[in-house]
This record gives sequence, structure tokens and C-alpha cells, in this order.
Amino acid sequence: MTNPHSTPLENQAAIGHYPPRGDSRQLSDSSSPTPAELTDCLFFSPEDGRIWLNDQRMLLLHSSSFGALRGEVIERLGLEQARGLFTRTGYASGARDARLIRERWPHTDAAAVFRAGTHLHTLEGMTKVEPLHFKFDADSGFYEGEFLWHHSCEADEHVATYGISQDPVCWTETGYAIGFVSGLFGQMVIFREVECRGMGHRCCRVIGKTAEQWGDVEQDLRYLNVSQPVTTATFTPMPHSPVHSSARINQPQPLIGASAAFNAATQALQRVALTPATVLISGESGVGKEMFARQLHQLSHRQDGPFVALNCAAIPDNLIEAELFGVERGAYTGATHSRPGRFERAQGGTLFLDEITSLSLAGQSKLLRALQEREIERVGGVRGIKVDVRVVAATNIDLRKAVADGTFREDLFYRLNVYPIALPPLRERRDDIPLLINAFLTRFCQEYARTPVGLTMRALKVLLRYEFAGNVRELQNLIERGLIASDEGQAIDLAHLFRNEPMPSDPYGVDGHGSLSTTELHRPALLDTLGELDQGFSIEGLESRLINEALQQNAGNLAAAARLLGLSRAQFAYRLKKHQRQLT
Repeated sequence: MTNPHSTPLENQAAIGHYPPRGDSRQLSDSSSPTPAELTDCLFFSPEDGRIWLNDQRMLLLHSSSFGALRGEVIERLGLEQARGLFTRTGYASGARDARLIRERWPHTDAAAVFRAGTHLHTLEGMTKVEPLHFKFDADSGFYEGEFLWHHSCEADEHVATYGISQDPVCWTETGYAIGFVSGLFGQMVIFREVECRGMGHRCCRVIGKTAEQWGDVEQDLRYLNVSQPVTTATFTPMPHSPVHSSARINQPQPLIGASAAFNAATQALQRVALTPATVLISGESGVGKEMFARQLHQLSHRQDGPFVALNCAAIPDNLIEAELFGVERGAYTGATHSRPGRFERAQGGTLFLDEITSLSLAGQSKLLRALQEREIERVGGVRGIKVDVRVVAATNIDLRKAVADGTFREDLFYRLNVYPIALPPLRERRDDIPLLINAFLTRFCQEYARTPVGLTMRALKVLLRYEFAGNVRELQNLIERGLIASDEGQAIDLAHLFRNEPMPSDPYGVDGHGSLSTTELHRPALLDTLGELDQGFSIEGLESRLINEALQQNAGNLAAAARLLGLSRAQFAYRLKKHQRQLT
């Protein structure tokens, strides 16, 4: 009997294109995702202390440390409360992995997708999963599966602390199985451990069925903090990749991020938004200062007023006063009519002044007066005009240093620096990169009428480690460029992202033997490469060849050729003259 409130897998077929039924006995070992393909999703970035599973950050944790944490939670909360906590933790992990599989393999065989959970569960180190059998039919709401768990970390740690238990103890792993399968199947699938290593059995044996098939699932749901009836309003399958969600495209674009550095900045933004305080936003070029300023405006009491932005660096010094405060007719040659400035146009709203340090000292003085008096005077005007404007300033340089250097007025600095917000560079919020990639792909796929496919694993790995000198703006440009350069229906690869530029190397991955590997480690030695030259090589001959090729590539321009080889012009000219003497 089908649960009328459930969302069967066939309804997800519109998103993931999976057939509604499957059987593990009909699976081929070569069906994607294979263990090798899933292993390729795991990679390491030792330089910045991150490990990734596709676009999710992971941790290497000593199993004994996990055991110590588990033991302390049990002692503090008791067995029942602790079991619920670890079951929910496992459920969240399984649901995330289900989303990963749906996003990367949306068109593969449904049974292979369900089998992928056993490989991921094993890859993540909690237990070795051996599927005995599973089959499902989403049309009738049927799922049944039986699995063995070998070398369960959770069971071993429980036995080490408490000895043999009377009840199953693999709570996190059970939660993972529930989260993964329920996330794919579209309705609640409950797993129960019928044999457990922690109870003295050789290995753990688990059985999974839908909640309706079990019938008595009240205790299982209590550990998940869920009450009957089980419906998809309570257990909604993880949404498909934002790349495939057209419903979000026309909605206002929120700030995108989930990292600690990003959250700290947004919390500061929310705290000051409802106050009238002047805000100073600092951060490198491309971090999204104007986006934050717009969000500040939307969260403030002035949200119904105008948001007016001005890049101070884009206006010549002799025009900045007119741009800010407006002009009266006849104020100077060419002023044929009066026009309001940015302050007047922002009346009742927010004025965003980007690159504030580009203002001349004279312009800074006039801005200070406007902020203090809340009154401006148009160029050529004879009367003051009261303005009610909230000013948000932004800078990509250290204003305190600019004050010390004498290029920025100290009194204006203190007037602007009422509530400073520092935006982190993208390299300090790498956990946000996958979210930003998905958001940019969503936008550009709609703008260019392209079918979203996503990035290759290699491209994603490189972007997660890339330094991003241009920050979010550079990432946005890379994704747009990659989409344009790739063919319809083709995944975006490194060659599409880094056109006519040196391509970054791949990060560390895991090879078939479980060892860290990278293409960077397997590059041929330089001596081996040079030894392949037709006539061998010498240091002098190699230097001569490099100098001549640099000159040819730069049409004889010594300065450009020198830059290409990392030399000064004088150093290059000296070496060129030396080799010319040797030839004569």
C-alpha cells in the first residue's frame, strides 16, 4: 500500500532521471558511480588544511577521539539521549551524501545510485559495507535491503569503553543509512541493526524497510526527533543541485556563503542594519562590498528608499563635487541646467561610496561637512539643502595607514568608521566556493540558455585550492568564461576556465591503493625532459636558446623578453651580449 503523502522516486525522475525501480542482483560492477569514481571525489588540500569529498569539507579524526567524544556524551546525556544525537548526526551525513550522488550522477542507473551509498560509507572510514541484497519499487513504495557492516568503528569504540552491550550500538552508522536511502527514495526508509559487533557478533547486520513496511517505527522516529505521520513535509529529500533549480533564479539574490568568516561578516551586517549608524566596509577588490551594502540597505528601515552607488575612483577630481552634491544651472561653462547629485538622489535611502580613498583631500573635506551637518550645497548654489541619507563607505586599502601617510583625513576616518565590517577574501572562505559556483552556473545557464552540466572533478578540485587574487569577482568570471568555452552538454574543465593562462596543478587525490597522489608528483624530472632534446643540452646552450626564443616571441623587445624570463632588462642585455661574443 502506497503512502499517499510520500514522494516516490519516479517523481524525482524529473530531477534525477532515475527509473522508479531497481534490484542489486541486476547491477553491473561497471555501472556509475563506480568505487574508483567515488574515490576520485575525495581529495586533499594540505596547504590550507582542508579535505574535500566533492564539494563538502571533511575531517580526518582519530577513531579513539571519536570514541572519547561518544563516551562523554553518553555520560552527560544518558544512553537514550546520546543515541538520538548520534543517529541524527549520521542522518545528516547520509542525506548530504545522497545529494552529492544525485548532483554528480543525475542520469545513471537507480540501483547503482543506491549502491553508491555503500561505497561512500566505506570510503569515509566508519565501516566496511557489504550489500547482501536490496530492491525497491517507488511506484508501490517498497524498499527492502540487507547489509553487513565489517570493522565498525562505533562498535569497536563502544566495546573498548563499556564492554559488550545488550543492545545495538552503531547509532551514527544507522542514521547514515537512513539519511542516505531516504534522501534518494523520497520517503522514510528505516534501518535497524539486528546483529551488532558491539553485542559480540562477528559483524553487524542491518535491514532496511520503509516506515510503512515496518509499521512500528515510533521508537526509530524518536531517535530522529520526528513524530508520525511520516510524510515528506517532515522528511523532504535533499534538493537537487541549485544549478538545476529554475525556481530560484527570479528571486532576489541573497548573499551566498556558509563559512565561519562569511557568517561573522553577515552577523555584523544584520546587527547594524536596523540602526542609523554609518558603516565602513573594508576588503580586497572583488570580495562583494557593494553586494553587502545592498543587503544592508534591504535589511534597514530605509529599504523602501533608493540605493545609490558611486565609485569615487571613476570620477575625476574636478567633477566629484558636482557628482556628489549636484549642480545649479550656470555654475560653470556647459552647466545648461540644474541637476541633483548623489546625495539628493539617495534622499530617504542609502548612499554607497566605493573606493572612498580615491577622494582628494578637498573632496574629503566637503564630504565630512555633509556628513556632520546633514546638509549639502550644489555647485554654484546659494542655499543649503537638507538631506536624510545613510552613508555606507567602502575601501580596499587600510584607512589607518592612509591616515598615517597623510592621504586621508583623520576626522573623516573617524566619522566613517562608526561601525566597521571587514569582508574576508575568498581564499579565507573556501567552504563557500561550491555554493558560489552553483549560484553562478544557475545564473549564467539561464542567461545563455544553456543546459547545466557542472564542472569536472578536476576543475572543481583546482578551484577549491585556487588563490583567487580577484576574489568572488574572479570566480564569477571564470565560471562565465568556462560556460562560454565549453560545448552544450559538456562539463566545464580546466581548459575552459583558464584559457590562454597557465593552468594550476591538480590537488592531492587518492589513488587505487589508497595513497595520496597528484599529477604534480608524477611530472617527469626536468633533467629527463631536457635529455630528450635532439642534440642533448648544456647549461650555456640552454640559456642561449631561452634568450633567443624570448626575443623572438617578443619581436626583439628586450624589456618584454626580460620579463618573460624573470630578469631585469640589464641582466637580460648582459646575457645576450655574452652569448653574442661567444658566437663571434
